Amino acid sequence: MEMQEVEETPLVSLNHVSFVCRSVTRSVKFYEEVLGFASIKRPSSFNFHGAWLFNYGIGIHLLQCNSEEGMPKKKAVINPKEDHISFQCSNMQALKRKLERTGVEYVTAVVEEGSVQVRQLFFHDPDGHMIEICNCEDLPVLPLSSCPVKLKLPSPMPPPPAADPSSLISSTISFNADEESPNARCAVKAEAVILENLFADTMPISF
Repeated sequence: MEMQEVEETPLVSLNHVSFVCRSVTRSVKFYEEVLGFASIKRPSSFNFHGAWLFNYGIGIHLLQCNSEEGMPKKKAVINPKEDHISFQCSNMQALKRKLERTGVEYVTAVVEEGSVQVRQLFFHDPDGHMIEICNCEDLPVLPLSSCPVKLKLPSPMPPPPAADPSSLISSTISFNADEESPNARCAVKAEAVILENLFADTMPISF
């Protein structure tokens, strides 16, 4: 049986999310003061009102609504099961204190998977768009299909300075079953699942 070569999808990362808002000025203030985004220049060819913000490797694009009729009704209840964007957070308590200082209402949730405990904060932006803050990165990424998965790996530490440039040895990352870091264990598990599913997908079936 001839194996077909799988063409890799040439995607790199999430670039931005876009929201229509009632007031661009108010929403910019929210994303800057509450979530730490910075306003950046938009293309000068745009002939409609909006704003671009950027931080943490992702952009937030805001567009002024043309009519209140096209805007969703503001939600009185925070429902974590609704559509939302999620940000990884290194200090959930600090973010919770910031939400309280700025008067942003939120709800919390906890997800458990084996020994991993994921804490979540959910709240709305000024137009009712749901935002989640979590430590979901602690969950291992275990693919259920043979589609290639690009795992986010830590950048290798730069080699120490040396008098002789030729003595510098490029740093590499290797993963094995004895590695202690969560990313390493995740990579090992992911590789095993990918190989197992790839074998299942390509194995001839007879009855």
